[in-house]
Amino acid sequence: MPTWIVPMMLNATLRLRLATLAVTVIASLGLAPAHADVLDQPVCNLPDDVRYDRARMGAKVMAFQVLTEEALSLRARAITYLKYLEEKQLFGKALLGADIRRLGEGAAELVAQRQQLWHLAEAHECWLDASMPRDPVQARVQAMGVTMSLAAALTLYDNYAAAVALYRDNRILRDHVNKGDPGFHVPRGELRRSAIAFASAANRARVRRGIEWYEKYGRTLATSDYEDERYLAELVEQSPAYRMIRKLRPLDYAGHVLGLVGTVSTDVLRDVSNEGVNLSSMVFGNVVGLVESRRGKLDDNPAIHDAVTAQLKAGDVLLEKTPFRLTDSFIPGHWGHAAVWIGTEAELRELGLWDHPVVLPHQQAIADGHGVVEALRSGVEMNTMAHFLNVDDLAVLRHRTLDDDARREVILQTLRQVGKAYDFNFDAQSIDRIVCSELVYHAYGNVPWPTDRKLGRVVVSPDNIAQQAVGDGRFDVTVLYHDGERIDQSPGEALAKLIEPRVVMLAGSGADQVSP
Repeated sequence: MPTWIVPMMLNATLRLRLATLAVTVIASLGLAPAHADVLDQPVCNLPDDVRYDRARMGAKVMAFQVLTEEALSLRARAITYLKYLEEKQLFGKALLGADIRRLGEGAAELVAQRQQLWHLAEAHECWLDASMPRDPVQARVQAMGVTMSLAAALTLYDNYAAAVALYRDNRILRDHVNKGDPGFHVPRGELRRSAIAFASAANRARVRRGIEWYEKYGRTLATSDYEDERYLAELVEQSPAYRMIRKLRPLDYAGHVLGLVGTVSTDVLRDVSNEGVNLSSMVFGNVVGLVESRRGKLDDNPAIHDAVTAQLKAGDVLLEKTPFRLTDSFIPGHWGHAAVWIGTEAELRELGLWDHPVVLPHQQAIADGHGVVEALRSGVEMNTMAHFLNVDDLAVLRHRTLDDDARREVILQTLRQVGKAYDFNFDAQSIDRIVCSELVYHAYGNVPWPTDRKLGRVVVSPDNIAQQAVGDGRFDVTVLYHDGERIDQSPGEALAKLIEPRVVMLAGSGADQVSP
């Protein structure tokens, strides 16, 4: 019998992709091909020189981060799609064939993702019974492995609470998914087995054992000098399942959570973002990144909203900091998110873009004030500035020499990204999927943005975007708020102090002089 979760049918495509990723990362570190085993191979079956290899463990963490981002993306997309399906049900509309296909595709993706997470949860479990090595490096590798397995197990619990349980609570969708879909390799009774696994006292006890080990040996990772070690600790510490399992008695846990699942709707998931959130909102909100532990310091302030919007100009780049959100701490540097302001109807008319074919599908959204284009885990979408201002820090960056022709191209290129999926691989040079900073990267395609390399890919972070507003960069800081307070005195210098010193140092590294 499995240990932390009931095993499910594995999608071969996803497993191959993750296994290939692990091989690629390990190869890039110069390790022998024989060491490039897949992510889920139990460490206790490996020789000591392999299982305690720090470089190999670091590569596994990087591959695990891709899987984690995919889980967050799937949760957000699942809730958005459930809202769509429930609206059709409300108005008595039948599901289209395309709707049923998307439901099958999503279920198959979740099944595959769960199987990979289950194997990861089991891969380092044997270390719970092993003595801590005397060698400090080996001890940290063991702590990383156990913490990664614990994080994978907690992610499975969070997946259920945030997405699977909501579909199971809908009788029509529950019956449909439980019938299975051989065409997408979704086994019959999938939601039923998921609920049983979630409520299993044996699974819960094993997770609690992992938590006890982590709290005794693994918490030192939280203060490590290495980003991958801190990342694993943060995944555990910020998991709602981790906090609930610690707060509630073991025998009460399943019933308490399943009771919450039965009474919380998707509307609540989106709306319960008030100060002093209760236990249920912490469970369902944080796991999908839609609800926060508190509201941002600039949120719901008409004076700030009016002051910011009065200074905006079409094509401006927006940066934000939200330390109260689960995922913000996973983004390297100070800034956690980037977006583009594409302007108002009046601005687009003045630029001669209002009737452009790229703008036409979005005219109603723009007329309704949805001028912020941003890449969220549910995909690239358009939102209002009031929605965007649920933040603590805000920076508005404006290109110093942007003429109207270049501004038009920035706006059009930004709108071309709307509807694209979230890029959990963080590949800035991909065109089919986008993350927030990649949106700016593509909108201002001729700006030589500073980049890093990770997993063999070109990566651009929000701090890399901010870097172009430092020193001789192409952008000026038009508006800056930090910790809820407006910075009017030398905002460019203040922004530079917020960026990581390493990033600031790269700003003068000799970017090519390319016109915008």
